Amino acid sequence: MTKLGEFDTTIVGYGPVGAHCALQLADAGFRVAIVDRTHEILQLPRAVGLDAESMRGFQRLGFADEVAPILQPPRERDQVCFTDSKRNVLFGQDINAMGPLGWRDLSFFDQPRLEAVLREQVEARPSIEVFGGFEVTGLEARDDGATVRGERDGAEVSVEAAWVIGCDGASSFVRSAIGADWDSLGYDQDWLVIDIELGPEARLPENTMQVCDSERITTYVCCRDPYRRWEFRLNPGETREEMERPETIERLLESWLPPEHYSLRRAVVYQFHAAVASQWRAGRVLLAGDAAHQTPPFLGQGLNSGMRDAVSLGWKLPLVHSGVCDASLLDRYEEERRPHSSDLVDRAVGVGQLMETLAAREAGLPDPYTEAEVRAAPPTDGQMVPPLREGVLLDAQVGKIRGVGLHLYQPLVVVEGEEPRRFDEWTGKSFAIIGRSKADCALGAEAAAKFEALGGRIVSLDSVELLDDKVDNLFDEHPAVLLRPDRQVFGVVDDAHDLDDLVDAIAGKVHLNA
Repeated sequence: MTKLGEFDTTIVGYGPVGAHCALQLADAGFRVAIVDRTHEILQLPRAVGLDAESMRGFQRLGFADEVAPILQPPRERDQVCFTDSKRNVLFGQDINAMGPLGWRDLSFFDQPRLEAVLREQVEARPSIEVFGGFEVTGLEARDDGATVRGERDGAEVSVEAAWVIGCDGASSFVRSAIGADWDSLGYDQDWLVIDIELGPEARLPENTMQVCDSERITTYVCCRDPYRRWEFRLNPGETREEMERPETIERLLESWLPPEHYSLRRAVVYQFHAAVASQWRAGRVLLAGDAAHQTPPFLGQGLNSGMRDAVSLGWKLPLVHSGVCDASLLDRYEEERRPHSSDLVDRAVGVGQLMETLAAREAGLPDPYTEAEVRAAPPTDGQMVPPLREGVLLDAQVGKIRGVGLHLYQPLVVVEGEEPRRFDEWTGKSFAIIGRSKADCALGAEAAAKFEALGGRIVSLDSVELLDDKVDNLFDEHPAVLLRPDRQVFGVVDDAHDLDDLVDAIAGKVHLNA
């Protein structure tokens, strides 16, 4: 067996989540191996929406401005809405404005182009080595590392690393190797997904629609131009074979546009799943992306959840690998990401349930779900996703103080004598204390030493000029906040907790080594 090298981390899977994991860790100084059975990007549309959190994760590594040009510019009527069977809008949400996190809440893209940008970033980093054509056949984990074995170019090969991250999709070899199963959340349905490229004379709605039609529940996605997508739920008795026939596809699309105005990119029946892995970590082996969770596509959060996994590992794993924190910090990864992923899966399921309920009401049929059973929930504090509710957070404030467990807003700021920049570019990549004034940022000697050991930075709002009004309204009620490296709020100063308390608490939560 040929050993291809020794690395800090081996990432199994070179999709967008695997690439993002590699980039996050390389930025922290890791030597990273990526292994994947293929060499080339799969030239098929899959994920189509990036949210502000994903863009903020790219911004953390300095290449969000390289991703931005591949995103669909705002359209005049960009909206995500629910409609009746005749596509009359019932209610919706505009998505053409800049959101509070410094990027649009949702932007459309074409996945092959995103993967190309990510791979360009990977290739530009000499600390990342990619082994394509690597079919994984075995995984051996030890107390001090792990070996990934495989076949490549007809030879048996292996890669050694201190850590392994399985980003190898829903049929993950790594997940099976650690003995993890799927915990189903009870919403497995067959849907026909059709992707097209529009012709120059084609005219279609510019808003993304959840069409609540009792004859056939349908989703229409106004993707990045010139692409569009439909998802048609299969009705009882319909088969994959009949739904994928050209005549069926043409019939389903004929009320939207005639066949001469589009070319077919793909049409395939998928089973939408709502499930999370029963286990996300086994010693030095971890899961991320579709290997750890599957969600119906109604919220466009499948890929974005995987990007959150990458950012989470991107700050936790380096703290452990460097010895700053104990390895038990990695238990916090599953502790916070698993319930958060489950919350998003629940919300996606709720969208499907709401579509069914609205369709039934229009048709004069009984509601298929009670109001309590419909799990759709509105955005939280202006943000599209729910807050973290477990993990590296100040327990006493979770669920009690608005903003804890959510991302801090990201306005544009100007530091004297410099060009405008986004808030995160001013506050850095590690932990941060943000105060209204320098006096609000004061720490005692012991807390200051702990915060320095974590690589934290202290900044005050009175030292910058804010160029818009999106400074987080947490500062209306609290003089200072403590941020995690992913820019989520760990906790705030209040009557019961001063800054020293927050630093002591986070040092305990991340298992800071003395």
